[in-house]
Amino acid sequence: MLPDRPTKLVPPVLARMAAWCVCLILVGVVVYFFALVIARLTFVALPVAIALLLTALLFPLTNRLRKAGIRPIYATWITILVALTVLVGTGWLVGARAGEEFPNLVKQVQSTARDVQEWLITGPLHLEQTQITAYVDEIANIINTQRQAITGTVLSAGAAALEVLASIVLLLFVTFFLLKDGERIWAWFLRGFGGMAPRVDRAGRVAWTTLSHYVQGTVAVAAVHGLVMGIVLAGMGVPLWAPLAVLIFFASFIPIVGIFFAGTVATLVTLGAKGLVLALVFLGILIVEQQLENHVLQPLIVGRALNFHPLAIILVLSIGGILAGIAGAAVAVPVAAVLYRALPELRHEPPALPPPPEEHVEPPPGGEPPRPAPRPVPAEDTPPAAGPPSAGGTPPAGGTRSGDGQGRDTE
Repeated sequence: MLPDRPTKLVPPVLARMAAWCVCLILVGVVVYFFALVIARLTFVALPVAIALLLTALLFPLTNRLRKAGIRPIYATWITILVALTVLVGTGWLVGARAGEEFPNLVKQVQSTARDVQEWLITGPLHLEQTQITAYVDEIANIINTQRQAITGTVLSAGAAALEVLASIVLLLFVTFFLLKDGERIWAWFLRGFGGMAPRVDRAGRVAWTTLSHYVQGTVAVAAVHGLVMGIVLAGMGVPLWAPLAVLIFFASFIPIVGIFFAGTVATLVTLGAKGLVLALVFLGILIVEQQLENHVLQPLIVGRALNFHPLAIILVLSIGGILAGIAGAAVAVPVAAVLYRALPELRHEPPALPPPPEEHVEPPPGGEPPRPAPRPVPAEDTPPAAGPPSAGGTPPAGGTRSGDGQGRDTE
């Protein structure tokens, strides 16, 4: 005997899992093709991404100038000129210090190399001069072997100089118009979403707030980090301390990985210029300062905009580095923070508006207060025999004045 209901071939749990898998596959395909498009448009996408970061950093200055009564066009020009002045001044300072101190660095590295060579011969290792010479010759052969590749890299870098210059010009144009007409551009962008515009507007404003807090907080933390390490390097008398401080500042924009790279370079320069003891001292100060930054400055300044676990940061940096190299690693964390904050706003319904307050009508002077308007009664709740009263005050049929339990008094 067959059962009344047919047997289900697929259990409900498996059906739901299959539906989720199909959705994830579709999302993955869309993300993959979107990444391919971005990769093909790197010449445009990267300057626009950097322009967004610069706009988030510079907009507070523009906004203050506008509130002071300066026209938007002039406020934008003043902001751009101030930013260019700071960049050019920093570049000139770094270049001048590097030109003056590089010969001294070469002499100190040569002196340190001689000391290391003497220690290898007279120290506990007791190496022979011929062995050290063989090691040096092997390193020289490796460098000569790679000379052709290094030359090709320099030539390709020279060929890409025009592309870099064009990207910088595009970056400046995008930054200028975002600072000047950001609100108008956003309003124009929202027109294409129709009924979804309120959600997109709410998500975009949350994303912009998150990006602004992240960029401004990261710049503040990186400035403190670079300033402290620059003072330490200058106090130790390490050559090129100004370029190393700037390198630490820019490397701080890439969490975890950036400071590891910049710290390694600074430690090696200190080792070559001042020896092993001061290099170890600098490394210890760098580690302590980095821990204070991670546990004090980052939670206080950037924590309100980004609350990621270190494992999540490492994964995001890895994905960004694989997809777009160093530039991808630099923008991966703010992009992840923006998506993390903006997506919930797209899913949530807008809050319901409170009901309007009831109007209070003042009674006429010397008269009775007006009665409130009767509320509409649904059809199924209306009594079958009720009706408007007649002109003479006689109740309609089906109702009695005395209220005998069967009808209703309609007066």
